[in-house]
Amino acid sequence: MDYETLVGERRSIRGYQKTQVPKEVIDEIITVAKGAPSSMNTQPWHFHVITGAPLELIREGNSERMMAGAGVDREIKMGHGYEGIHRDRQVEIAVQLFEAMGIQRDDKERRQDWVMRGFRQFDAPVSIVVTMDKELADDTVAHFDVGMATYGLVLAACDRGLGTVINGQGIMQSSVVREHGNIPEDEVIMTCVAMGYPDARFVANDVKSRRASNDSVVTYVGFED
Repeated sequence: MDYETLVGERRSIRGYQKTQVPKEVIDEIITVAKGAPSSMNTQPWHFHVITGAPLELIREGNSERMMAGAGVDREIKMGHGYEGIHRDRQVEIAVQLFEAMGIQRDDKERRQDWVMRGFRQFDAPVSIVVTMDKELADDTVAHFDVGMATYGLVLAACDRGLGTVINGQGIMQSSVVREHGNIPEDEVIMTCVAMGYPDARFVANDVKSRRASNDSVVTYVGFED
């Protein structure tokens, strides 16, 4: 796929087949992702690929703790909710997804089930936990670098017919992920990427979030009219 087509067709996949993804394919994808630029060639990223029984233990631990009302246990700083235009965009994609799934506003049970799918990493057969070297944890440039590598990962997966979703819910209980994913203590858990072959019957997979127009996010300086 050419780059523009790849970017245009990639979307967040939230429903997966149970088919396992070959380890060799995942290794190819990560090799591509590592081609991302990084500040001073620091390459601060690590990728922990988890499947099978350890992933099931992470799903269970995440779900049980969140259902029990445990506080969020993430290792990177989080804000206190989105406001303004950012909140509007968050609501917009939620509306798109709920409409696709036929989830009504007052259907508390199905809305709760949707939230829990995120904590289960959308039941994908593979989870890639993205970490960075702890010594760079306060270096926001390194966060930027890890983000670029993560985007490269999801694009490379899409190019091979796989679906992904970058999923912060999957690491809401990072201590659970660290335990069952054998994450070294000198690394910080940043996010995780659910990965697998898309389930064509899962209608939310057809949803693609809309992007703001260039007029609202781009300025040009020094150009002639």
